[in-house]
Amino acid sequence: MHINFSEMYVDDDIKRAVEQVLDSGRFIKGEQLRLLEQEFADFCNAKNAVGVSSGTSAILLTMMALGIGKGDEIIVPSHTFIASASPAKFLGATPVYVDIDPDTYTVDPNKIEEAITENTKAIIAVHLYGHPADMNSINDIASKYGIPVVEDSCQAHAAKYKGKRTGALGDIAVFSFFPSKNMTVAGDGGIAVTNNEELAEKIAMLRDHGRNNKYTSDLLGLNLRLSEIPAAIGRQQLSHLSDWTDKRRQAAARYNELLRGVVETPFEAQWATHAYHLYVIQTEARDDLAKYLNDNGISTGIHYPVPVHRQPCMEAGKVTLPVTDKVVDRILSLPMHPQLTDEQIKFVAEKIQEWIN
Repeated sequence: MHINFSEMYVDDDIKRAVEQVLDSGRFIKGEQLRLLEQEFADFCNAKNAVGVSSGTSAILLTMMALGIGKGDEIIVPSHTFIASASPAKFLGATPVYVDIDPDTYTVDPNKIEEAITENTKAIIAVHLYGHPADMNSINDIASKYGIPVVEDSCQAHAAKYKGKRTGALGDIAVFSFFPSKNMTVAGDGGIAVTNNEELAEKIAMLRDHGRNNKYTSDLLGLNLRLSEIPAAIGRQQLSHLSDWTDKRRQAAARYNELLRGVVETPFEAQWATHAYHLYVIQTEARDDLAKYLNDNGISTGIHYPVPVHRQPCMEAGKVTLPVTDKVVDRILSLPMHPQLTDEQIKFVAEKIQEWIN
């Protein structure tokens, strides 16, 4: 048996949507993008969404729209994909890393306030693996100091915090549509979601050379647009997202049932609805287990073995994050996607038990 780590769903409706764009002759800045933005904003219960070329682009453009630049600081966890912090570095700002909650893997609100300075211009709340961060606690701190909160929801499509979907819990949220995400555009793509009209308009201009019309650029922008074919695919994927989230949660519950007491299984806070972009266990000798599973046809991943503060390009200097530094040597991501069968989940669990024994 071979079990893929993730699988993209493709059906005839998706293929037809691509053909319809090809037949239309309109490949950028068209109806498919407009509709995806409207439908995704509605899904998040937000007023505005702006489609862009990737999740990283969404973060970069958000920081540009917030005016983040040289001399500024952003507060961000280090246990995340590098794109949560690297756009700030790219703009000349300094990421200030804080540790994570050991259960949820998301930023520990108790560590945020001590990291705030007069230069802090944003708090990046990463909903890692599909588990939302503790947004009420984060928003309370941000409000006290007048700092905007950016939800990094690149792994948290359809996750919920106290019954509300991620995407409209802070000042602005960013999502990725990379092929392994809970919904995709069959390549790179992303979207920024906000209730703030001014921020949305600014990001929409910045993604398109800073233009407010075809010939006039009021802002110094870039070409980071989302094209019509990926937008059409995204609309089809979005129509399945709620059902896929239920299937991911069912798969996670089955893993939990079979692996409880064998390895450390994922935690779900009482106030959270985990979207399980990734199903992450912890165990000793993680690398040996990963090799054993891979040798038995089970694809695995590590998210992430090198925290952002240790990445050479980030030049963070000496940073002490005890929880982060501990978990990165123990975490292992198991196969997780809506197409997983019970037979496959049982096979993974049996092989883990076999290795433990």
